[in-house]
Amino acid sequence: MNDRIEVNFDGLVGPSHNYGGLSFGNRASMSHASQVSNPKAAALQGLEKMKALHSEGYLQAVLPPLPRPNLDLLKHLGFSGPIESQLKECFEEAPALFSAVWSASSMWTANAATVFPSNDTADGRLRLVPANLASQFHRSLEANATRDHLRSIFSDADHFHVTEPLPGHTLLGDEGAANHTRFIGDQGKGLHFLVYGTDRALDDEALSFPARQTLLASQSVARLGAISGDQAVYAKQSSEAINAGVFHNDVIAVGSGDVLFCHEQAYADQESVLNQLKAAYAKISCQPLQVVQVPADRVSLEDAVGSYLFNSQLLDRAEGGKRLVVPIECKENSAVSSYLDDLVSDPDSPIRELLVFNLRQSMRNGGGPACLRLRVQMTEQERGAVSGRVFIDDRMHVELCDWVNRNYREALTAYDLTSANFYQECTTAFSELSEILEIPELKPEGI
Repeated sequence: MNDRIEVNFDGLVGPSHNYGGLSFGNRASMSHASQVSNPKAAALQGLEKMKALHSEGYLQAVLPPLPRPNLDLLKHLGFSGPIESQLKECFEEAPALFSAVWSASSMWTANAATVFPSNDTADGRLRLVPANLASQFHRSLEANATRDHLRSIFSDADHFHVTEPLPGHTLLGDEGAANHTRFIGDQGKGLHFLVYGTDRALDDEALSFPARQTLLASQSVARLGAISGDQAVYAKQSSEAINAGVFHNDVIAVGSGDVLFCHEQAYADQESVLNQLKAAYAKISCQPLQVVQVPADRVSLEDAVGSYLFNSQLLDRAEGGKRLVVPIECKENSAVSSYLDDLVSDPDSPIRELLVFNLRQSMRNGGGPACLRLRVQMTEQERGAVSGRVFIDDRMHVELCDWVNRNYREALTAYDLTSANFYQECTTAFSELSEILEIPELKPEGI
């Protein structure tokens, strides 16, 4: 009996959720820079999605945010003295670095790691390769802390292996599961689709935005995942997609089981990529891979990026076919909404149903439903070996909502981040969260 079930480890939005505008190439992040954020709404929106999917029968778990401010960064930048003095001095002298000190981007756990289930790996352990996120300074600071978080939760060495991140250089830029899709064949065998933006050591002159994932990184991640060569297919993003704001593959495609849902301009030499993917899938499945390509004359790249149509989740339905979890922006974009209505009404479509969520706070900072979750396929025994209390149920949902309502602000400005009072609020919130999740106390780096 196959007891392997996919668990969505959703990122819990932290109390310092703010719009730093740090992510060059992410149009939503750039366009909302310095606006007033609502941390309480952001966290509750994410928790509502977790609860709703749990109620639909999907296994949900939570990954905690990284503690902020990043005091270790302040120290390395030469700031000293009382915390409030350090924060105000950094805010006045180095505002770009100040935003990195308070970056809230660890909420997007699709960038936390690449996951290789135990039935795919050479040593029979579930492997997680933490992303180095080398292309963006503020995100590169997360790599080691994320590694430590993952090791505290996936601590049983008999079942799990959390590797070191790749060296933190753009030559090996790795963005985690946002550029990785696992398709499932007969007997649960996996085929890993690894997408990269560049195969060059130097910047690509055809790109106006940076390519964040390199081929060398994707190949290295596959080796760390201990999978065989015939279990991996590599594909390059199209320059048109990257220049339109497709900074990760999960902004232009989503796949699950035996279905790939993508835009027709997602990949360079797309016909060849899809033929290679179908051929590789045919080696592990009696049924063909189902590919749904969205034509550009129905949904442009601009509309796809603006609505985050593809930054969605594909979930199995008990009655067959897939559910597509999309942000509410997809229903507010006329072209996207019209296409989705036709898609789910098509009797030949593997996507039969839509679930729509309001995730505006995350969306304004550049992440939709898919960004907020890390997919981890696990056996019952592996689920039992997870440390801490991280699986979502009705009681946990109530506790976390209560924690958010007690500790989070409804409005947060950049200047608020310089306050010693706000720093203390965050410290208290993280201390309480560690007790709820029953994991080691979450403290800002540097303490």
